[in-house]
Amino acid sequence: MHILSSSALGMLIPLLMATAVMFLRLKAQKKPISARRIILPPLFMSTGFAMFHFPETATPFVYHLIAFFAGMVLSIPLIVTSRFEFVGQEVYLKRSRAFFLILLGVLVVRTLIKLWVNDSFTVMQTGGLFFVLAYGMILPWRLAMLYMYRQLVKKAART
Repeated sequence: MHILSSSALGMLIPLLMATAVMFLRLKAQKKPISARRIILPPLFMSTGFAMFHFPETATPFVYHLIAFFAGMVLSIPLIVTSRFEFVGQEVYLKRSRAFFLILLGVLVVRTLIKLWVNDSFTVMQTGGLFFVLAYGMILPWRLAMLYMYRQLVKKAART
C-alpha cells in the first residue's frame, strides 16, 4: 500500500525539516554563541559533498554553480537579520521576528523551484542540487556571522 507518493514526500520532508530548524534556532538562541559554534555547521555539512562520488547525482557543473549562487542570494535576508548582543560577558544571537518569515519564504521559493525542476532531474540529482543550494545559503551566512561576531568582540575589547 502506497500511503504517500515520492512527490508528496518531497514536499513533506522539507516542511518537517524547516519546522525542526525553527525549533533548533529558538533553542540555540538561548545559548551563548562562539566562533566555533558559527564555523562548525558548514564544516559538518560539507561532508555531504561526498554524494557527488556517485554517478546518480551527476549534473553539469554549471547547474551546481547556479544552485550555489541561488543559495547565496537566498542567504542575504538571513545575513541582514542576524545580529549579536552581549548579555553579561557572553555573546548571544539576537532573536529576529523576521527570521521565521524569511525561513518560510525560503521554503516557498525552494518548493516552487522543486516543482519547476522536478521533471527535469532524477530524485538523486535534485537532492544534490538542493544540497548545493543549501550550502550556498549557509556558507555566506555563517561567514558573515563570523565577521559580525569578531567585530563585536573586537569592539568590546577596545572599550
